[in-house]
Amino acid sequence: MRPFGYAAPATLAEAVEALAAGGPGTKVLAGGTTLYDLMKLGVERPTAVVDIHHLAELAGFDTTGGDELVFGAGARLADLAEDPVLRRDCPALAESLAKAASQQLRNSATAGGSLLQRTRCGYFRAGPPYPCNKRRPGSGCAARDGMDRQHAVLGTSESCVAAYPGDWAVALLAFDARLDLLGPDGPRTIPLSALHREPGDTPQHEHTLADGELIVRIRVPVTATARGSAFHKVRDRESFAFALASAAVAVRLGRRGTVQDCRIALGGLATRPWRAHEAEQALLGEELTERSALLAGEAALAGARPGTHNGFKVALGIRTVADALRAAGRRAAS
Repeated sequence: MRPFGYAAPATLAEAVEALAAGGPGTKVLAGGTTLYDLMKLGVERPTAVVDIHHLAELAGFDTTGGDELVFGAGARLADLAEDPVLRRDCPALAESLAKAASQQLRNSATAGGSLLQRTRCGYFRAGPPYPCNKRRPGSGCAARDGMDRQHAVLGTSESCVAAYPGDWAVALLAFDARLDLLGPDGPRTIPLSALHREPGDTPQHEHTLADGELIVRIRVPVTATARGSAFHKVRDRESFAFALASAAVAVRLGRRGTVQDCRIALGGLATRPWRAHEAEQALLGEELTERSALLAGEAALAGARPGTHNGFKVALGIRTVADALRAAGRRAAS
């Protein structure tokens, strides 16, 4: 273990000050479920750590408001997953949390930190001698000619094909979540859709947060559509495995079962949480049937570019979307 500085600020304002004082080598410690792991592997080598896990300003959440759901960045995933209002009014969000990692990890992982978890690409985590543009820009991407079974088929580039691993961000994306941030230049709000970057030529830059900026809370608009929602996750094993493909979907049905509103977001298939707007549009005004659900899945995966070993993800992704839509349709009709 390499030596590093440590700060445990008493307030959110002090945390921002500590991040600014620490400089670009400073990392934030919230739940620690990603940072500890990557420090042990030598992937993350912070010069200082700012511990915010105890800040009461970040810990609360409120699902009882009529206009929006509010989640403090420090709220624990386990607590959110068990919230009865969330499970009733937006089951896709609750299911994305309940299916994320193990119960022990959910007890520690936080709502804000989960959005920023890093890829599970084995080459990224293994270190030398494997080249990885995320870890060492310009060194190459071992996955492009290596074992890419777990990797992305959407949003890839010549520099990186690593899949975004999270579930919570995928579900939030389907419901137009917004993030309240705080940094050295003060507060600002961004849509969640603007947080994650595709790799392009700079895969080492994974998000759009400014230096020293923290996620303070997540806000999700309350909609009638959210009650008819579902999160479907396909993985190699049912317990504690990352998604090969996942879909967070919601539908609102009108007369004769036609789709009046539709939300579709994908996980496990792309380099960032992926909103499938074309698939949503394809379903509007249509009756939700097995065929229309499969067509929506095909639209969602239309731009897929599989590698050597992950071509199966295209068909799997189509079926995952279709299965999630049918589950959401049953809830919307009840």
